[in-house]
Amino acid sequence: MTKIILGIDPGIADTGYGVIQVQNDNRLLCLDYGSIKTKANEPLPERLEKMAGELEKIIKKYKPELVSVEQLFFYNNAKTAFMVGQARGVVLLISRQHKIPIVEFTPLQIKQAVSTYGQASKLQVQRMVKMILNLKELPKPDDAADGLAAAICAANRKF
Repeated sequence: MTKIILGIDPGIADTGYGVIQVQNDNRLLCLDYGSIKTKANEPLPERLEKMAGELEKIIKKYKPELVSVEQLFFYNNAKTAFMVGQARGVVLLISRQHKIPIVEFTPLQIKQAVSTYGQASKLQVQRMVKMILNLKELPKPDDAADGLAAAICAANRKF
């Protein structure tokens, strides 16, 4: 039986996502990836609402059995951390409303899952995601690659 995982790299301006399917033979198939963008000049509630609506569409289309979310890590800027935390809250709430189990991983764990190196660069992550999922081109933007990497990380954990 195949399983579908939605990976999310939350952000307020750009939330990356990736949808993969774990095949019966444990191969990973990329179903979709991209990013949910919001405009900096929009009020925060509208940005969060747009993010929630787009996430709803992705969940309804692919019906994931698991959501893998990147955990908030240390930010030098408290305002940025606060905004990312609110975006993460939207992801967690929408996932729970759909009764989808959630797993959370640190950026270090996600990078290690795809590159074996926890300090991998954005480009290294993109290249490894491309190779693991046998994509024709690098997944862009890098937030989308991070969403795919979060999904791969969950798949490697044999949920």
